[in-house]
This record gives sequence, C-alpha cells and structure tokens, in this order.
Amino acid sequence: MAPPILSLALPSETGRVLSIQSHTVQGYVGNKSAIFPLQLLGYDVDPINSVQFSNHTGYPTFKGQVLNGQQLWELIEGLEANDLLYYTHLLTGYIGSVSFLNTVLKVINKLRTINPKLKYVCDPVLGDEGKLYVPAELVAVYHERVVPLATMLTPNQFEAEQLTASRIVSERDGREACNTLHAAGPSKVVITSINIDGNLFLIGSDQKEKGQTPEQFKIVIPKISAYFTGTGDLMTALLLGWSNKYPDNLGRAAELAVSSLQALLHRTLNDYKSAGYDAQSSSLEIRLIQSQDDICHPQVKFKAEKYT
Repeated sequence: MAPPILSLALPSETGRVLSIQSHTVQGYVGNKSAIFPLQLLGYDVDPINSVQFSNHTGYPTFKGQVLNGQQLWELIEGLEANDLLYYTHLLTGYIGSVSFLNTVLKVINKLRTINPKLKYVCDPVLGDEGKLYVPAELVAVYHERVVPLATMLTPNQFEAEQLTASRIVSERDGREACNTLHAAGPSKVVITSINIDGNLFLIGSDQKEKGQTPEQFKIVIPKISAYFTGTGDLMTALLLGWSNKYPDNLGRAAELAVSSLQALLHRTLNDYKSAGYDAQSSSLEIRLIQSQDDICHPQVKFKAEKYT
C-alpha cells in the first residue's frame, strides 16, 4: 500500500495552491516570484511552468521552452490519475496564447468538479501603460470566459480598462471598473496600481454577497523611480496569501501585501546602490529571498482608506 500524500492527508491550515505561471532559471518572475512567499505564508504550492526560460525577457537574449495546452492537460491527467488534483486555490499569471488559456479554462472546471469551493485567483496579465503584452484576441477570452470564473481578480489600471471597455482617469472611474468586474463574476477585485495625475494608488473592492454594494478602499503608494520585474506576480501571490487569512477583511490583506512589497522594493533599490549600480537604468531583479522577514511579518506602513 502506497504511503499517503501528506499535503492531502494532513493539509496545511492555509491551503493547497496550484500555480500556473512562467518560470525563469535565474531571477524572480512568475512562479519564481509567487511560490516562495506563499510557502512562507504556510501554503503548499504545486507549480506548473507555462514557460521555462533561462532568464526574463528584458535581458538582451533568452532561451527556453514554452508549454502548450496539450502538455498542460497531460500534467493535469497525470495528477488526476493518482488522485492528486485536490486544491483549495488556483493561481494564474501570464498566459501567452488563446489555446493555452482555453486549456486553463478546462483546468478550472476540472478542479471545481473535485473541490467546488476552489478559489481562483487570476492576474489577467494583458499589458501596461497603454500597451498589450499579449495577442489582442486574449482580451475577449479573459472578458467573456475567464473573469466570470475568478474569485479574485488583480488587474493593473490598463488591464482593468481593457476588461471593462472603459477609461480610468479618476478614483470614481476605478471604483466603477471594480463594480463592472464584480457584475461579471469575481467577488474580490484589486486594481493593483492606478496612476492619476502623478499619484499612485491601489483600489480594492470586496462584494460580500452577490448584488450587494461592495466595500471599497484605496491605499496610496509612493512612486519609486525604477522598474522592477516580478512585482505583479509577487503582489498577486501576497494578496492570495493574506486574503485567505483575512477572508472578511480585504483591506487588511491589501495593507499587508503592499507593506511587504514596498519593503522588498526599497531593499532591492538599496542593494543595487550598494553595488554601485544606477537603479533607474533598467529592469531590476527583486531581492525576494533577502526579504523573507518582510513577507512573513510585514510592518504595516500603508493603510487602507475606506470609501463611504
């Protein structure tokens, strides 16, 4: 008789996450940015790497492989054949093709036949600052098929605009975008970065019951004049991790996530400066391992301001 799978027989109190994201050998983006913080917060995390690259694509060159939809489904079939497909959470990030995204939709439905209470946390990576990173046809698939299945959605400003076919030029616009996304499916929406008139902030929205007016808040975020890789992936992982610990207080979860991320970014900047590097000149690799205390025990320096 085979020994039991302990992560199933004796599951962590926090949860068991299937994370479908990109992977780099060197550096911290995608799964490399999400798995470690979730593990530190007490989650069992099983990664499926949608791509495996030598390094992130901001370098002069990169090499590697891309997983296709059929290969993804083979991994799911292998897990199912051994009764290993029970998860409390699914986390997805960058997905580069419609065919792979369609297979992810099959995965969501399969996981929910095994655990109908599965929470799906979706970072709808489409682009930023007015530019798409993905083929344009992915926007419609996310809008029509993915968003309705999500429990929590974590778009940036540009992605929220794409998914709601609206412009966000004010705080009210951001709140309305959250309402539009709630109507499409997810009960929790966090627009992770909104830049209006040079001011940067996050807007969170938690609809406790369908049709109910959501509780909404903002967190003002200081602007840092540098570009970092992997921060969106890390932010979504932290929001998953803390929102599950504070299921009725998305504002508190966001405070903890933002405070962890900001501490990590400042450590990264300071370390680059210590190495004599101009931190404004290119995309910076985050200091994830060195920031583990800030992930486990963040000092909350950024507070949620409730909208009334």
